[in-house]
Amino acid sequence: MRMEKRFPGRFASLGLISEFVNNAAEEAGLDESQAYSVELAVDEACSNIIEHAYGAEDVGDIFCICIIDEDRLTVVLKDKGKPFDPDSVPDVDTKQNLEERSPGGAGVFLMRKVMDSVKFEFKSEGNVLTMVKMK
Repeated sequence: MRMEKRFPGRFASLGLISEFVNNAAEEAGLDESQAYSVELAVDEACSNIIEHAYGAEDVGDIFCICIIDEDRLTVVLKDKGKPFDPDSVPDVDTKQNLEERSPGGAGVFLMRKVMDSVKFEFKSEGNVLTMVKMK
């Protein structure tokens, strides 16, 4: 099963995106904890798209595709913003105190921590983020 929807690239869309993804997680048969992990990762990714790829609200859209298979939920987020290289983000030092950490960079770490697979690509049509949560 495949569900897809386009959302305006603004922070007010985050609740609607979460609802869309949560419905897909429910349809996929994910438990509450798994669904929350997917929501958290998607919310972080979409916030980053608005803030970093587009640089502001209402610059472009976020395309969200949810693919439900027997053993997984795949969420694909597409945008037409600036290319993003996840290797340019320094690793998060989880042993360092919060007050001593430099701001930013924790989003990619968080997405990788809560999802089973996270893949970033830049194609001619824009950024493509594919995240998988296994059942």
